[in-house]
Amino acid sequence: MSLREVPPHQIATIVTSLEMPKRPKPAPLPPSPLRLARWQRPSADKYRALFRRVGAPWLWFSRLAMADDDLLAIIHDEAVEVYAVADPKGIEVGMIELDFGNAGHCELSYFGLVPELAGQQHGRWMMAQTNMLAWRKGVHRFWVHTCTLDHPSALGFYRKSGFVPYRRHVEIFDDPRLIGLLPRDAAPQIPLLGG
Repeated sequence: MSLREVPPHQIATIVTSLEMPKRPKPAPLPPSPLRLARWQRPSADKYRALFRRVGAPWLWFSRLAMADDDLLAIIHDEAVEVYAVADPKGIEVGMIELDFGNAGHCELSYFGLVPELAGQQHGRWMMAQTNMLAWRKGVHRFWVHTCTLDHPSALGFYRKSGFVPYRRHVEIFDDPRLIGLLPRDAAPQIPLLGG
């Protein structure tokens, strides 16, 4: 066993890829006061605001680093569907993003709620909604990846939802707090080094 040093301005995470090998059996939709709304061609600013609200605690940064044109090319692609999760007051508190760009496959690109709603069973409702949206005619594989920077229960949640791990990678990247993509106080559970 050996350790590999990560430069102080970078972060390392273990990424686990999971797939749901078959469509889940129909089940009643878990109760939730939340609602789902598809965003048709959202603006880059609107998308990034929700992405940041949901993902900053876990250092989601990839869509923040993209030029507007590159981001819009993804989220306006006809094969990509973006959904906002809203509370009873209409405040957007979560997101689901599905990518059908590879025929027969659906990637769950992003799935998350604001931290204040974690652990309240809303994820079960979101995943039931997501399964209904993902498993459409012609889809035979549904997959997702999560990492050790995500919510501590994310991997277990995906496994409990029917996803099976099939691959692991190590990803190393510049700390988004040090390059100005996220505030320095984002994700306090992940030590900030090198700055």
